[in-house]
Amino acid sequence: MESEQLFNRGFGRNSYNSITSASSDEELLDGAGVIMDFHTTEDDNLLDGDTSPGSNYAMSNGGGGAGASSSTHLLDLLEEPIPGVGTYDDFHTIDWVREKCKDRERHRKINSKKKESAWEFTKSLYDAWSGWLVVTLTGLASGALAGVIDIAADWLNDLKEGVCLSAMWFNHEQCCWDSNETTFAERDKCPQWKTWAELILGQAEGPGSYIMNYFMFTFWALSFAFLAVSLVKVFAPYACGSGIPEIKTILSGFIIRGYLGKWTLMIKTITLVLAVASGLSLGKEGPLVHVACCCGNIFSYLFPKYSKNEAKKREVLSAASAAGVSVAFGAPIGGVLFSLEEVSYYFPLKTLWRSFFAALVAAFVLRSINPFGNSRLVLFYVEYHTPWYLFELFPFILLGVFGGLWGAFFIRANIAWCRRRKSTRFGKYPVLEVITVAAITAIVAFPNPYTRQNTSELIKELFTDCGPLESSQLCQYRSQMNGSQAYPAGSDAAAAPGVYSAMWQLSLALVFKIIMTIFTFGLKVPSGLFIPSMAIGAIAGRIVGIAVEQLAYYHHDWFLFREWCEVGADCITPGLYAMVGAAACLGGVTRMTVSLVVIVFELTGGLEYIVPLMAAVMTSKWVGDAFGREGIYEAHIRLNGYPFLDAKEEFTHTTLARDVMRPRRNDTPLAVLTQDDMTLAELQNIISETSYNGFPVIVSKESQRLVGFALRRDITIAIENARRKQEGIMLNSRVYFTQHAPTLPADSPRPLKLRSILDMSPFTVTDHTPMEIVVDIFRKLGLRQCLVTHNGSWTLRWDCLRSGWCTGLSGHCFLVSVRLPGPTAPESSPGLQGSCRDDRSPR
Repeated sequence: MESEQLFNRGFGRNSYNSITSASSDEELLDGAGVIMDFHTTEDDNLLDGDTSPGSNYAMSNGGGGAGASSSTHLLDLLEEPIPGVGTYDDFHTIDWVREKCKDRERHRKINSKKKESAWEFTKSLYDAWSGWLVVTLTGLASGALAGVIDIAADWLNDLKEGVCLSAMWFNHEQCCWDSNETTFAERDKCPQWKTWAELILGQAEGPGSYIMNYFMFTFWALSFAFLAVSLVKVFAPYACGSGIPEIKTILSGFIIRGYLGKWTLMIKTITLVLAVASGLSLGKEGPLVHVACCCGNIFSYLFPKYSKNEAKKREVLSAASAAGVSVAFGAPIGGVLFSLEEVSYYFPLKTLWRSFFAALVAAFVLRSINPFGNSRLVLFYVEYHTPWYLFELFPFILLGVFGGLWGAFFIRANIAWCRRRKSTRFGKYPVLEVITVAAITAIVAFPNPYTRQNTSELIKELFTDCGPLESSQLCQYRSQMNGSQAYPAGSDAAAAPGVYSAMWQLSLALVFKIIMTIFTFGLKVPSGLFIPSMAIGAIAGRIVGIAVEQLAYYHHDWFLFREWCEVGADCITPGLYAMVGAAACLGGVTRMTVSLVVIVFELTGGLEYIVPLMAAVMTSKWVGDAFGREGIYEAHIRLNGYPFLDAKEEFTHTTLARDVMRPRRNDTPLAVLTQDDMTLAELQNIISETSYNGFPVIVSKESQRLVGFALRRDITIAIENARRKQEGIMLNSRVYFTQHAPTLPADSPRPLKLRSILDMSPFTVTDHTPMEIVVDIFRKLGLRQCLVTHNGSWTLRWDCLRSGWCTGLSGHCFLVSVRLPGPTAPESSPGLQGSCRDDRSPR
């Protein structure tokens, strides 16, 4: 659906009937009609998810104390916090400064009371340990769900090929564990496991058997894909995709209600198993981060410290993302670095410790479940025993170049396809698209054994170093003993025909994976990108490794090989090239560096391969950055129109704040509020006739000195609350933001005090402030708006900034200025308002 449909849950400009209605950013801030849309497809009409209630915590910015005697019976908002004030609408950004102030006030209150009684002391201990408790629960849930997903996905994936007669719930490998009739050459064949051709036709070989297995493979793949996309569309549309772009946006302070809710968690867990089992070119590692963050969000509601503070909740989500990567790759340290480098926007030191603990707990739980039966956390854990040599840095760097080129090509191609999906009728039929892609994938993949098998199993085979116990085609060298059969005598590195056959099949698999991954990532099913990218790199790396190996064998007297490679000795490890290629391709797509190297290092368990990994990953990043600095997740954030200020993005403009000020001389005057001489009717007219997110509050129209800043949502909630709880509030009631009520005639209706919703300390800069400093202020302080002054007489409000000119932190780009009379202010421009446009905003 279009952007206006995403926001149709907000209250209209003339509505005061609901204090819980969410004002859309489109209505709140359009200035001169300049908005930033959240473009989505029309099949997202069910994007409502959970509407988890926000915090009812109300923060007072103003001073305390009772009002004048004439207002003793008024609703004093300082004494009675207003429910809903200080909370946020859906598709809005949080105010990090306000949330930190709320947390400090809560902490001071607990410390001041903990010595009063044993109960208060116990409550303070509970509050202090609640952070560790919530990350512990998150780690436990993440590890348990990851184990269930791994086991279920393996079983359903093997179900496409056959079934275990002795125990239906066993996958192929488990079914043959207790069999005494398996052989070394055919270790995956046992009487207990039956293919569909054997069950239906009663024969295991022949054309009819091949066609039946082909049909059943395609049938199960389409069934799993159809069930996955149907569940996502009907029950939880937010469960589609990787989830990492949205997680990055949420951690930067954006509100997406329901994206981390219980329905999303349930459907994502189920459909992730189905999507992986369908054989689509996707992985489960990225969506596991989304699953872990859902767990962290749900558990955070058990603790008021986190449920009532959006900034504190994001500390839990940062730890949860670390736990998600920990169980995805069996890399706890890599998970912490991934959270720090890739997804987190605010990462204090205590979050680092808790992220490490959450990753540890999650990895421990997954290790206890042992889903792969190999006492490892991942299926493709490998160990190499041959060192690498200096001359191998050249092919490693070549793999880095390939990874960077692949990453740049994939990002451009995938974004172009996703943009076409959004802008054409094809995007209106997500079920048909998923079924089409699944059918093409299954039909093309079945004839090739390297595309037919599970992608994680493919990576495992490509990573594995050849030894006497390996029966893969990739390990059919002429002198290798394979069971009781010996190939003709020759050198230890001479490749047999099976290796060359495998090379051709891998080349076809490489082309297939490249094409299908472009069209698969972005479908309306859970779809991760880590495993497909690693598979592409592993295929290319294995091909390069075998080529270098054979080159060293046939030309061992070359100067490159003469010093290190002795005749008959193992010199080249093709599996190491596959691992380096996998890291390079994943780095080219995501532009990850440190965390990626550590993740792959934890996969191999060897320190001596750090240098090849670092060389390949850095090369892939440099090559990829030459074509565009955005990774795939940042590109999808920009495509979807999510408001995100990337801390890694450079601001190159040399403009000042005054250079982007709006309005111009002939634009509409600024809408402002006065502190004590407005009526309720005038205030309502300003709110209904304008669409701004907030209003500067000044002393008076004559003396336009800035008093503070009031948010539109808080004003609306306060008016509704006063009408419900206080009698005598009329349209001609005086509204005041001061400490004491103004002097009024005796027959005047009761005034309304709104001081508690007034931000009396808004952040301000001067109009000569360079724009790069303003952008850094928004990035590092997490501001929601900023006021710009000129000699104490101008105020300019920013709601959003980004590289270029500015972009909306709340989904819009908007500036408001108030110019006060003075020696430097021309008389022809007493009040200015307007907006600024980001020419790079999504279309």
